Amino acid sequence: MEAESRTSALDTHTGVGRKQIHRPEVLGSMAGRRRNWTLEQKLAFVGEMARCDNITAFAREHDIRTSLLYTWRRELRYALQAGQPTNHAEPMFVPVVAEPPKAVPDDGAIEIELGGAVVRIGRAARADLATAVLQALQGQR
Repeated sequence: MEAESRTSALDTHTGVGRKQIHRPEVLGSMAGRRRNWTLEQKLAFVGEMARCDNITAFAREHDIRTSLLYTWRRELRYALQAGQPTNHAEPMFVPVVAEPPKAVPDDGAIEIELGGAVVRIGRAARADLATAVLQALQGQR
């Protein structure tokens, strides 16, 4: 590519003119390459990773991204849980079995706490009796 074709005309309003642009340098040896790993290689790396103290240093040493190592570890865990090998991580779903709530007997009772005393008034209680009990409790306060 010629130098003239690598110029930018973005700054046209200030009158400065064209500026030379440079292609960014890609650092690292892992950029732009996709490797196919066998299952045996993946298992070996995950096994070594389990015994390693610094996973980032381990990944750099073997020229592998840490995210890929963690993905392989997760896939292995899923495969072991499912009891079958897998090529990719799929979410594992477990059916939820919820027990129905236990029925509380509805006897129509009302529980009132007043002045440290708890009064439970049942459905069959007469209104005048319940009123008398509550008034008596209020008078004790």
